[in-house]
Amino acid sequence: MSRAVKRGDVITVAVSGDCGQPRPAVVIQSDALSESDGVLVAMFTSALRDAALYRLTIEPSENNGLKTPSQIMVDKMAASPRGICGPVIGRLSPEEMLVLNNMLSVMIGLTD
Repeated sequence: MSRAVKRGDVITVAVSGDCGQPRPAVVIQSDALSESDGVLVAMFTSALRDAALYRLTIEPSENNGLKTPSQIMVDKMAASPRGICGPVIGRLSPEEMLVLNNMLSVMIGLTD
């Protein structure tokens, strides 16, 4: 059975290359694809870097479920089988989603 997640949800997921350790990620896949076996996410990191074009800094809050200041790594998107995704721990704000949408558009070449 597929796990119900929505675009903008913060979940935990273990992806290849992270030694199997679950870490936070934000769902970036369209809600229209909720029946697919996989889910497209952008990973979070707590190793902050000055990279305004492809790293979005998110402060921890009750709404997003993060424990430390983190950055969404727009340059580190991954597809994960829906069945191994962890629970929803939070959600990005509409304002954060707007910035993320713009960054994703630049990253995949829809805008300059």
